[in-house]
Amino acid sequence: MAPHPSLSRNLWQSEDANAVQESTPRLVHSLGERRSVLSLAVSDSYIFCGSQGQDIPASQDIPVWDRRSLRLKDSLRGHTGFVLALIYAEDEKWLFSASGDSTVRVWCTTTLSPLYVISPYLETGAGDLFSLAWVPSLRTLYVGCQNTSIQWFDFNTDLQPPSPTGLPGTGTSTPRQRDPHKFFDSYPQYERKPADIYANNGPGAQPRSRDISPPASECGGKSPRAFLNIPAENVVEFAHFGYIYCMALLQEEGRTSRVRLATGGGDEFIKIWDCSDKTPTELHAFECTNNGAIYSLVVKDDSTVFAGCQDGSVKVLDLDTKTIVRSIIVQEGVDVLSLSMVGGDLYACSANGKVQRFSASFDCTASWTAHDGIVLSSIITEDAVRPTLITGGNDHHIKMWELSSSLPSAPSPAGFDTPDTLTYALSKFISIPSVSSISSHREDCRQAAIWLKKCLAQLGATSQLLPTEDGKNPLVLGTFTGVAAKDKEHKPRVLFYGHYDVIPAPSDGWDTEPFHMTGRSGYLYGRGCTDNKGPILAVACAAADLLAARKLGVDVVFLVEGEEECGSAGFGEAVKKHKDLIGHIDAILVSNSTWFGEDTPCITYGLRGVVHCSLEISNDRPDLHSGIEGGAVVEPLVDMVHLLATLTDRQQQVLVPSFYDRVRKQDDAERERFAQIANGNSSTSTLSSRWREPALTVHSIDISGPRNATVIPGTIKSQVSIRIVPDQDLDTVAKSLCQHLETSFEALKSPNKLKLAVKHTADWWLGELDGFWFDALENAVAEEWGVRPLRIREGGSIPSIPFLEKQFGCHALHLPMGQSSDQAHLPNERISLDNLRKGKVILYLLASRVSRQFGSHFGVHQFNSMSSRLAALRWFLVNRLVSAQRSASGRKKADAPISPTADLFP
Repeated sequence: MAPHPSLSRNLWQSEDANAVQESTPRLVHSLGERRSVLSLAVSDSYIFCGSQGQDIPASQDIPVWDRRSLRLKDSLRGHTGFVLALIYAEDEKWLFSASGDSTVRVWCTTTLSPLYVISPYLETGAGDLFSLAWVPSLRTLYVGCQNTSIQWFDFNTDLQPPSPTGLPGTGTSTPRQRDPHKFFDSYPQYERKPADIYANNGPGAQPRSRDISPPASECGGKSPRAFLNIPAENVVEFAHFGYIYCMALLQEEGRTSRVRLATGGGDEFIKIWDCSDKTPTELHAFECTNNGAIYSLVVKDDSTVFAGCQDGSVKVLDLDTKTIVRSIIVQEGVDVLSLSMVGGDLYACSANGKVQRFSASFDCTASWTAHDGIVLSSIITEDAVRPTLITGGNDHHIKMWELSSSLPSAPSPAGFDTPDTLTYALSKFISIPSVSSISSHREDCRQAAIWLKKCLAQLGATSQLLPTEDGKNPLVLGTFTGVAAKDKEHKPRVLFYGHYDVIPAPSDGWDTEPFHMTGRSGYLYGRGCTDNKGPILAVACAAADLLAARKLGVDVVFLVEGEEECGSAGFGEAVKKHKDLIGHIDAILVSNSTWFGEDTPCITYGLRGVVHCSLEISNDRPDLHSGIEGGAVVEPLVDMVHLLATLTDRQQQVLVPSFYDRVRKQDDAERERFAQIANGNSSTSTLSSRWREPALTVHSIDISGPRNATVIPGTIKSQVSIRIVPDQDLDTVAKSLCQHLETSFEALKSPNKLKLAVKHTADWWLGELDGFWFDALENAVAEEWGVRPLRIREGGSIPSIPFLEKQFGCHALHLPMGQSSDQAHLPNERISLDNLRKGKVILYLLASRVSRQFGSHFGVHQFNSMSSRLAALRWFLVNRLVSAQRSASGRKKADAPISPTADLFP
């Protein structure tokens, strides 16, 4: 089972019981209600409760509780529907209440008497009034309606006439009547009457003449001063494509500052509106795809909005960069119905009755069951001593919780202190045994993909899963959208490739549980720590931190597969199919290997390719007894030995015809690099053999039968691989290998049968050492480590790198984060905590350099059109072609780059 995907550490779950008790707010008082508490508001003297009840007298009243005595003081009567929203206007000493009866009522919080009744445009046609926002500087009330409109009432101009005392609204007259609506104010067709506002056609509609006040009994013996209408021009229709459940006013910095309003709807959108001239103008819309309706909003300062979603998450929105910088999973699938914030602490109230507190670093510092049912509402009061959280639920209780600013100490995952988001997330990632080569772990692989998708979303990316072949593991696609400078038409886009699958981890040889990350002496141990889960999360956390700091000047696109350890089955076709979704790419970044040594950082610039071939030799007979048939049959095992012997000589030279014809010669520059790397610890010839020369390996010989010393096996299987290098052609080598094996087997004149199959191939890769991207990466490594990195090659293969280069027409960069002793694919796999964190910083520096210099270096190639993307692809292919030509002609520095601004085609 996959771990809970939330990256918010449960710091309240300490082993110290006293610490747990201290971290949980203390219940100081409970107020009994006879109905569900839908909304709350607080003045200096009172607590107001918006209620809902069934078959209870006065169930739509607004109970008023005295804050000092905590006794019921009064009830505000007048609404005939559930009270869905309350808001206190401290500047006016007014209370606004919105109801399912399609009215907003205004109450004086000093005398607890009614002041006004405001009907929205279309009256009952507006439906339930779910949300309110009061703007003191404009003296304007905004209303979020069920019919998807935003409406507002201006107490400066819409309230007429002014009172004799100069205070608006003491008269009983109202502004001009609204125009009738063709649908909501229409009569039945057979009456053949034009629409008017007294059609009384809507369900429960009871329009009254605005010159007649309702009976005083309707308002608890106290009559409102005036009945008012929101004029037709004060309406933004279809502000959302769903009910407008919540509103939040962004902080105002002075009476003349810009006024902005945030709204959340049932359409999965959070919208930001400019209300400076009172008419809301949409500034930006955040889409929370697959998160359900937006039920609650709270604002921090003037730049961050927290949104509680139907799927149990809280979205963290940065208004300056217009990005979703984080997603906090409170409880999957459980509505987050109310949010409150004080001092950087966020309190999330859920439909499961729980309240959870999250710190400014998004860690869960408290969690408790506040109500026996649903927590419907919350509000925070800041008293003289300490703030109080007031919550309301459908268990007919209002509860008051004493908040403490003290936080419990953070527990550490096994063996390392104070984990940050990176190490905490990695501990969860490691715990999923995503072994792609074992069918029983297929669901674990899928859960790892789901977890990573949610992890990237929480860190601020938009993420999704992309299918591959049937029965194969999906790709994870995530995009961190950076902020473009105003003078740039386009941001650079970097694709990070990785893989979430791992190889098996038999317990033999492990000092600790392989799928439980532990820390010892500065290293993190666990299967996948270095290959490749650790580097994936280091890059993701780097992008998230830059995004949160509003310094991400590039788009970082994550493409993470789950079949790399099994040959990347389905990867290529899935990328081709979803290429438009991935978008154009300017550079590819990989971190899927280790350093040459322990102390000096490295950058990998070359990989060998590979051809994996399976061989099978068999006869038509079952396994035989050697004492009976020995010498009378041609044994398949003997044939296999003879056949394998034709592949190499005693000097390990491959005997496949024309095998070495296209191998690129080593130039002086690389020879010098190898000599610098060897430096007495190895020989340059050894490095060349491991990194840049082709090789053939016989991996296994498997026999049929019981493996008894007296048995002649009837079937023999073997696995062979060839590592290829620049400029060998992958298809040519694979075909030549098969032809050589078939010819050699025919020469044996054996009655047995040979079967061959090329199971897996990967092309070689050679990076661009003199381009802008490599320079930016090399300088970033040098800046962080204080030493120039070694330029190394690898003997292994990563098939996706050359494939991605060809698909997107750009170069790849390979930044290893692990050390040579990291034991990738072996017991006790590990990665240095320092390497992981420095790798994260290197990504900061790389992104900063690229965002600053991209425009000047790549001004000729603004990849914002199809023609320029084709030009980039042409540049890449010409580089590869010219390099091959130079190699064939024996020229030195075959991998010398061609300037991207070179006029290659007249």
